Amino acid sequence: MNLADMRTRLRRDLKDEDPADQRWSDDELDRHISHAVADVSRVVPLELEATLSIPEGGGKEIDTSGLEGLIKVEAVEYPVGEEPQRWRRFALWGTTLSLLIDEAPTGGEAVKVRYSAVHTLDDSSSTLGPQFIELVAVGAGAYAALEWAVYSINRVNLGGTQTPADYLKWAEGRLNSYRKELSRLGRSSRLRVAGLFTEE
Repeated sequence: MNLADMRTRLRRDLKDEDPADQRWSDDELDRHISHAVADVSRVVPLELEATLSIPEGGGKEIDTSGLEGLIKVEAVEYPVGEEPQRWRRFALWGTTLSLLIDEAPTGGEAVKVRYSAVHTLDDSSSTLGPQFIELVAVGAGAYAALEWAVYSINRVNLGGTQTPADYLKWAEGRLNSYRKELSRLGRSSRLRVAGLFTEE
């Protein structure tokens, strides 16, 4: 699934498949898709791991600006590769991660960071699992229909005066289902088992 595929799927749901008479531009649909992807990312983010380096000269502060789409740092391992793994306390301020340890590491040492990030859905691919594709389509469709309902108020519509109300009713039904599923996923995500650890 890529952005063009999602856009096509969305136009099918919205009955907007006639290229000569489209209600929504590609840019408008992309905006609604992006909104839905951000919603899903908040409740079931992408889970990633990266290896960063202590800056030359040493210290306890590491730049995390290279972690694209960062939502939250979940865990930090230092030094890397020990058995059992050494998970460290840390603080994050802006893009600076500070290791809360007594002795400052020397420059160039590796630090492994586990973090959650925003999902991507672009022209070539997506990080969304297949179980979330339908959810994004439902959310994006609801946002698009809601936008059209607001836009068509007090305008001449070929569908008659009920057009705004019809779009609004359809959008509200989809939004209700969408938000319930997001809420369910959020509860499931919070129930994930987390391991407890202590520093040596």
